[in-house]
Amino acid sequence: MNTQPRRRRNAVMAAVAAATLGLTGGVGAQQASDVTGGTTTDNTSAGNVNGGGMPQIQRQGDVSFVSGGVGQDESNALQSAQSQWPLALLFAGPGSDYLADVHVNIVDARSAQVLNATSRGPYMLVRLRPGRYIVQASYKNHDQSKTVTIPATGTARTAFYWSTQ
Repeated sequence: MNTQPRRRRNAVMAAVAAATLGLTGGVGAQQASDVTGGTTTDNTSAGNVNGGGMPQIQRQGDVSFVSGGVGQDESNALQSAQSQWPLALLFAGPGSDYLADVHVNIVDARSAQVLNATSRGPYMLVRLRPGRYIVQASYKNHDQSKTVTIPATGTARTAFYWSTQ
């Protein structure tokens, strides 16, 4: 019996668990075959014109964001860049599979929408002003909300987990 997929899944589960408990360290290296909702054969960064594997930065109003992590280079680039963005989000499903196509809506303390986007992979980095926000994430009609506080310096990190797909 080939135990390689089981070992890889166990490594991913351990990395996600560590990220959940600490939310201050990076998530371990992700294998492209552990991605749900994206292609598992693409090891490049789709739409990348920034170089170094970083996906294209997008803007909505005064909020910039980047999402992805399906390919190995993109995953590594996003993990490395987390400390440079005020908010880092991670999306995972059953068995700690990484998810893509998660709809994200962020509202500020006055209930004004500041971001409405769909993550192209398990990582989303968002440049927000310091303050308190509600992050709403939806995957296959399963919704979750979390309150996050963006500090004046540093990074807020949170992870969303779905037990069913």
